[in-house]
Amino acid sequence: MVASSDPISLPAREAVRLLRDGELSPLELIDAALGRVAATDGQLNALPTLCPERARERARRLMAEPPDAPGPSWLAGLPIAVKDLEDVAGVRTTYGSPIYADHVPERSSLLVERLEANGAIVLAKSNTPEFGAGANTFNEVLGETRNPWNTALTCGGSSGGSAAALATGQAWLATGSDLGGSLRTPASFCSVVGLRPSPGYVATGPRELPFDTLSVAGPMARTVADVGLMLDAMAGRHPADPLSLPAPAEPFAAAAASRRAPRRVAFSPDLGISPVDPEVRGLCAAAAARFADLGAAVEEACPDLGDAPETFQTLRAAGFVADLGPLYETMRDRLKPDIVWNVEAGLRLKPEEVGRAERARGAIYHRVAAFFERYDLLACPAACVAPFPVETRWIRELEGTVFHNYVEWLRVTSAITLTSCPAISVPCGFTSDGRPVGLQLVGRPRCDADLLAAAAAFEEAVGLASLLPIDPRQEGRVTESPA
Repeated sequence: MVASSDPISLPAREAVRLLRDGELSPLELIDAALGRVAATDGQLNALPTLCPERARERARRLMAEPPDAPGPSWLAGLPIAVKDLEDVAGVRTTYGSPIYADHVPERSSLLVERLEANGAIVLAKSNTPEFGAGANTFNEVLGETRNPWNTALTCGGSSGGSAAALATGQAWLATGSDLGGSLRTPASFCSVVGLRPSPGYVATGPRELPFDTLSVAGPMARTVADVGLMLDAMAGRHPADPLSLPAPAEPFAAAAASRRAPRRVAFSPDLGISPVDPEVRGLCAAAAARFADLGAAVEEACPDLGDAPETFQTLRAAGFVADLGPLYETMRDRLKPDIVWNVEAGLRLKPEEVGRAERARGAIYHRVAAFFERYDLLACPAACVAPFPVETRWIRELEGTVFHNYVEWLRVTSAITLTSCPAISVPCGFTSDGRPVGLQLVGRPRCDADLLAAAAAFEEAVGLASLLPIDPRQEGRVTESPA
């Protein structure tokens, strides 16, 4: 077990406070994190690429030239993990692809530049499936990442390395990204918190598709408040991202700290579009009912998302053609089969099919916006199953429903992607054999602060955050009771 006096057990908020007050130094936290990686990552493969000397150099620079009046976004030298889809200058960045196995970028991504400008120190790159395609973290360059609650199981994906690293205390904060559920699924599978923010709050790029709103970057942490802290350090306008928004006047961390409970909560066990494992369904229903203890009215309801699965598949496939089409044309044989399938699905699309999907997405948004005139929050499972064996690349059948490709089983998250509403996965319990389950909370459009406040109130009521960090386990039994 992790000693409570070990710096890795500190919440990120507390670690940043101690850094700001001079009671800890960035160098001490770098050493603590590296020690934890050395002790645990052989069982997980969460952080396959480390950059300790770069981190120490930046730490010394921050210590020598601290800001005069740091604001709420200042991380004060906190070491973080960055998903291997984000460029970090001078650090091997593979995107999980053999095509980029030896790639070392000269410039960092906008997100990494923003985080480093706000006092974060990049210590490691977290593992991801090739180009982030898939909800099981494995690739031919760096191997597969395992679940710390049971190392025979998947950690989810595509931000799986980040989630596993957080659960075991290898990092206090980590970046992720989300197209169909890549922040929310691994958060659910590893019992951490993953936020898919509204498009625009986190500037991304530079990229060839700067107007894309299906894929966003976002924060991951062990608690909701720490996610709010990291979102403050990530958020802000950048001229290279045409969709980026200014940071809000109220810090996200302050919103999370308020723990404002919603008044009206809708719960759906399946969003009306997906089979859900019965035990997961029961755990999420019981968790959503906890909002009643916080004074909220809770009832079963859901917006009409019946055409969301087909709409998402169409728009995703068209996006893959735009994004990875050039690589497909020149290096098809070096891409994994799932990516080849997804690009070819896009190439088979007719213009009228893409147009129909765009109109359908618009209609989905308007129905969801009308739904949130009645409700403050929508709660549903963050994944239709609990973690499964790491060798199982994706779920092919559940409750009599056959999933024909590697994306279909993600309906409960990909449908929410279409709405552009902020969504967060918060731990809500464990199956009878100890596999983590997360509850997905969806907020009103552009109301990320309200979502964080509600999620923090829920997290406090459920009391599972105190279980982290853990040592990797060969089996998944939970041996401690939540507070």
